[in-house]
Formats: sequence, structure tokens, C-alpha cells
Amino acid sequence: MENKSEIRIYVACLAAYNSGILHGAWIDADQEPGAIYDEIAGMLRASPIPDAEEWAIHDYEGFEGVRIAEYAGIDGVAETAAFIAEHGKLGAELIGYFGELDEAREVMEDRYYGVYSDLADYVQEITEECQAIPEHLRYYIDWKAMARDAELNGDVLTIQTAHDEIHVFAGH
Repeated sequence: MENKSEIRIYVACLAAYNSGILHGAWIDADQEPGAIYDEIAGMLRASPIPDAEEWAIHDYEGFEGVRIAEYAGIDGVAETAAFIAEHGKLGAELIGYFGELDEAREVMEDRYYGVYSDLADYVQEITEECQAIPEHLRYYIDWKAMARDAELNGDVLTIQTAHDEIHVFAGH
């Protein structure tokens, strides 16, 4: 992300909301949970309803499609925001694919092979690194078919983040 403050949550004061008053604050989600809690506490202190204590996340942006629940824990929100700030759309796509941040993080750290314009490019690169291919046979190799087979067999997992941007991971 170009500007990490783009990953943010709108936290509303529920006492004000239940009284028909909109009161809340946009808070940078890509920061330590303690800092987020401090900003929530400041928003609650500024509430038009005295002694307001309850809050909820009523909106969010910059999470690249990852859903943030109304009563999501701030620790999880901060972890998700940090992962997306670091990995952008790819991080969000991994969270969406695996359904949880921990597995997405593990896959990113331990199984990432890189980004290619096409899965066939990856297959060709890895094959040529591992095998000496005689020049006269190069024209007969169907890299696209090999790539399709690798993906169908579960040897690789791909996440596409743009038209010519395929991220390749080790399969199962």
C-alpha cells in the first residue's frame, strides 16, 4: 500500500448511536492494538452521551475485500491490517482463500515461490533450473500444459492479483 493510513476502521459510539446521534471516528487500523484502543477511548470520551463505554466497527476501508465484522477484536483487526499493509491485494486474497490470517501468513512465509506473468513462465523457469533441455527439444515442450497439470495436481497454488500477475505457492 502506498499510504498505510488508507487501511482504517470507523468506530462508532453505541450510546450515541442508540440515541439517534452519529458519533465516531475513523482510526488507522495498521498500528498496534493499544494505539487503536487509545483512539477508541478518546472517541468515547468525546461522545455527546456521558460515560459512553460501548463501541462497534460500523465501516472500514483499505482491507482489499477482507470483511471486518462489527464486533471484531481489535487485535485481529490490527494483525489483518498489518498483513494487508505488507502484502497488499495478495495478502487479502490469501486471507480470502484460506479463510484465516494464520494460514495465509504461514503460506506467504513458507510456500511462496514468486510472481510471474503466467504460470507457464514459472514452470519453464523451474524446469530449466533442474534439467538440461537439449536445444532441439525445446520447441516441443508445452509449458502451458505442464503448468495446467501442476495446478490441477495440487503441486502449486496460484493467486492472480492482476491480468499478468500470478503469484505462485507450493501446493499441498
